[in-house]
Amino acid sequence: MELYTRIPWTKPRFQFDYADRITLMGSCFAESIGSLLTENKFTTDVNPFGILYNPASVAEGLRMLLHPERFTPEDLFLHEGTYHSFAHHGRFSSTSADECLERINDRLFQSSDFLREATRLVITLGTAYVYRLRSTGKIVANCHKLPEGLFERRRLSASEIVEEWRPLLLALWEQNPELKILFTVSPIRHWKDGAHENQLSKATLLLAEEALRQEFPERIDYFPAYEILLDELRDYRFYADDMLHPSPLAVDYIWQHFVGHLLSADARSALTEWEGIRKALLHKPFHPESEAYAGFLRNTLARIARLRERLPSLPLDKEEEELRGKLREA
Repeated sequence: MELYTRIPWTKPRFQFDYADRITLMGSCFAESIGSLLTENKFTTDVNPFGILYNPASVAEGLRMLLHPERFTPEDLFLHEGTYHSFAHHGRFSSTSADECLERINDRLFQSSDFLREATRLVITLGTAYVYRLRSTGKIVANCHKLPEGLFERRRLSASEIVEEWRPLLLALWEQNPELKILFTVSPIRHWKDGAHENQLSKATLLLAEEALRQEFPERIDYFPAYEILLDELRDYRFYADDMLHPSPLAVDYIWQHFVGHLLSADARSALTEWEGIRKALLHKPFHPESEAYAGFLRNTLARIARLRERLPSLPLDKEEEELRGKLREA
């Protein structure tokens, strides 16, 4: 007996390996998946502009990465004692203009270099609504709590999104022909948009992403995070306290789908090895001076050595040094 609705899966058009360099951009759900990939030793660059919600701002961020130009003081504005950029999340803001620019520019050029060699790009869109600054006519990535009257709010159409993204995708592939792109729609509801308006917004994103997927079938695929939360996990226990964001349990469930369907068999095998090592690193012994614990440490070091032999690029120096330090103390 099936007690919940299962999302049907088709064979993915491409998969992810430990050899991949993965850029992730978009909503806070991109951060959730990105942090899990990073924790599990994949080579990632997560949200170089901070959290971005709408497709126009994500597209603008990618254009900046394709052709990076240094931000200057004229690109910032001062509000309540803090310098901000309309292209960035508040994590880049600072009470010092120089510090703000340093954060922005350092990350811009690092992420531009990373994207040039990336093999996978994961885009998570949150809302089709955009805010356009009335004084300039430009869409902003973040309003930074400025008065609402300074902005014009509207919902992009699916065709507008497709028309903006088509030339951007072609430019990305011209610079990096090997890049494969995974689109997803964030399952987080934008309740401030309104219940019905949120559904219209999500539907718009889904239609736009599907149009791009159909147009470039060899290079674009879709991951149904939105559908998994709304259909497979149709229960409030899978939501955080605000009843809008997915709970840690739900994120882990979606992550397991990601692993099971989008990681290659070799990557899943290596991930299993790493998870065993990570659990061993978290182990707290009752008798740290015992020979049994020293043997446990030596065994864990041997497991790391085998994994490094299999995947030489895996960043495990820190973990190896930590174990050697504990072994010296044992």
